[in-house]
Amino acid sequence: MRQLDRRAFVVGAASAGLALGFDVPFGGPTAVRAADGTREVNAWVVIRPDDTVVIRIARSEMGQGTLTGLAQLVAEELECDWSKVTTEYPTPGQSAARKRPWGSFNTGGSIGIRASQQYVRRGGAAARVMLLQAAANEWKVPAVECVAADSVITHAPTGRTVTYGKVAEAAAKLEPPTDVELKDPRDWKIAGRSMKRLDTADKTTGKMIYGIDVRLPGMLSAAIRACPVFGGKLKSFDEAKIAGLKGVGKVMRVGDDAVAVIADTWWRAKTALDALPIVWDEGDNAKVSSASIAGWLEEGLDPAQPAFVGNADGDARGAIAGAARTIEAVYDYPYQNHAALEPLNATALYTPDKCEVWTGTQDGERAFTAVVQASGLPSDKCDVHKVMLGGGFGRRTVPDYVRQAVLIARQMPGTPVKLVWSREEDMTHGRYHPVTQCKLTGAFDADDNLTGLHMRISGQSIAASSTPELLKDGMDPFTFQGVASSGEAFANIGPARLGYTIPHLLIDHSMRNPHVPVGVWRGVNGNQNGIYLECFMDELAHSAGQDPLAFRCKLMANHPKHLAVLDAVAERVGWSSPAPQGVFRGIAQQMGLGSYVAAAAEISVTDTNRIRVHRIVAATDPGTVVNPAQIERQIAGSFVFGLTGLFYGGCTVKDGRIAQTNFDTYNAMRIREMPKVEAIVMPSGGFWGGVGEPTIAVAAPAVLNAYFAATGKRIRSVPLSNLDIVFA
Repeated sequence: MRQLDRRAFVVGAASAGLALGFDVPFGGPTAVRAADGTREVNAWVVIRPDDTVVIRIARSEMGQGTLTGLAQLVAEELECDWSKVTTEYPTPGQSAARKRPWGSFNTGGSIGIRASQQYVRRGGAAARVMLLQAAANEWKVPAVECVAADSVITHAPTGRTVTYGKVAEAAAKLEPPTDVELKDPRDWKIAGRSMKRLDTADKTTGKMIYGIDVRLPGMLSAAIRACPVFGGKLKSFDEAKIAGLKGVGKVMRVGDDAVAVIADTWWRAKTALDALPIVWDEGDNAKVSSASIAGWLEEGLDPAQPAFVGNADGDARGAIAGAARTIEAVYDYPYQNHAALEPLNATALYTPDKCEVWTGTQDGERAFTAVVQASGLPSDKCDVHKVMLGGGFGRRTVPDYVRQAVLIARQMPGTPVKLVWSREEDMTHGRYHPVTQCKLTGAFDADDNLTGLHMRISGQSIAASSTPELLKDGMDPFTFQGVASSGEAFANIGPARLGYTIPHLLIDHSMRNPHVPVGVWRGVNGNQNGIYLECFMDELAHSAGQDPLAFRCKLMANHPKHLAVLDAVAERVGWSSPAPQGVFRGIAQQMGLGSYVAAAAEISVTDTNRIRVHRIVAATDPGTVVNPAQIERQIAGSFVFGLTGLFYGGCTVKDGRIAQTNFDTYNAMRIREMPKVEAIVMPSGGFWGGVGEPTIAVAAPAVLNAYFAATGKRIRSVPLSNLDIVFA
């Protein structure tokens, strides 16, 4: 096995989720054996003698269906029996030692399937070719005379058959093909169909192991507390005050900002930590509040302030200055927490010769880098064992909790330690959805044609906070998700283009980064940009005395895919016909994460502050569909996120810290509040878009536009709970 020294690995892995080049060795003489001793056909496929097909999946599963979808793609090209398919995770340590045959482990931005679909399909196709060749060699016939279906190889001229399990060992010894032909999606039999999830049975029976379920012999538990003010430090703690508490072992400093208690159970560790006197050096950030942040962002809305230009055409400032009339509005969007059901956790076992971690992570390679760095060991002495995530939503792309677990375990060599964050620690030390404000100015000519638009965003940059190497000459292109010109936010994220043609356009960003750390949050910047632009489009339409759908359609002639999904929801919701008595409608559209999406909402309002969302019709064009049923579920799930963010989501800053510490102050949508969701999946082919996140961005603006239709009042601030507006 090829060894990598620690420095070489860390230097290569430091940026952009380990953006290294990788080979895709489909198999061959160097193939290794699976955990049960079965030799792999290639890196993606292991076939046991009983014909069980083990498909290796590098991307993480957290409820979104990526594991099943990728398995479908491999199985489709492999021509195997789907009823005998199971999966396993390779480890990033194995991947690094083998020149990354599984590619990226990153699972965020809805890239799990679309960013790896080509090479996983090639892996399945290569394994099929090798199996066919192995059977042909055994029969001493040309491989072209053999065909495969449902894990059975048939020699067409004679009718002889053999199962995959009987030739898999021989196939693994063959030289892999240098090139393979992939199926046309029109010929798919497993992919493209609504297959049952591979992980459902274990979840419903309680067999599924999440990070918080990991148990190792002799394992101890750790509870941790970091300085509540971001950027603050740990000054001191009085260990003597908890000396002698039952089950408590050690109290230790973790990094420069946290303290941990180790005990025989997590509850004893947590109880002791609660009783531990701690002195923090909170620093100047303790003076920061939501009000001070808002004031700073408001300054950035001044057009005279410098800004990065993300999309421009014509002379927007000139068009506004010379307009027959202008419309102006200011919107804002708060910090939001990921609030996954399973709090952050990791189990680490450190010795001077090896460091292993068991955890739920959205990016196994980034977690692996954290282990290498924190352990001080060479990369070939480290590894990360992925388990099922109890929710990720972007938070588990940042391996801060993995680093902490290793730092703790390093102080207790030979003893496995499970670190579990308390709910309060999880809520107050997140990587939050960025806070922004937006000022929009529209210009009309004398005939009520929209001639100009200036959209000034003021607020935080995700890249500046978490991955500054991705900034482009200081600009964060991801800020313009959904309103960009080319739409290429980052290479792996995919296009998120503006769907309107406006003669004079300027969309810019005054970057202002408070001390609160931000990161990717399901749907990312499309969430606020969808509200800003789509609600303002409604404002412009009503100002011009035009129907909101017709107004949009005039501006979308050059954007047929955007227009197609908008037309689809309008037709399904019955936009051209009167709504039922007391029911009002709103629409919105956007492109995000490579897909075109739209929504139409039907709501009713009681006493101006009680909203019932009856129905949301959603359309998505992801280009190519792997599992239609799973897309429908993802659309419905995305609306839970979108509507939770609209009604309840919002973190405030007081004395430099997040004020919402648990679900009593950071609420979530309930089942009774969920509307009926009608999904329209309309793939147009020729590209691969995301499905788990894009539709989040159109939920809130569709409801807000319906609220205006019902009340004549505009809402430009989220969450609605701050305005005493609630679900009916």
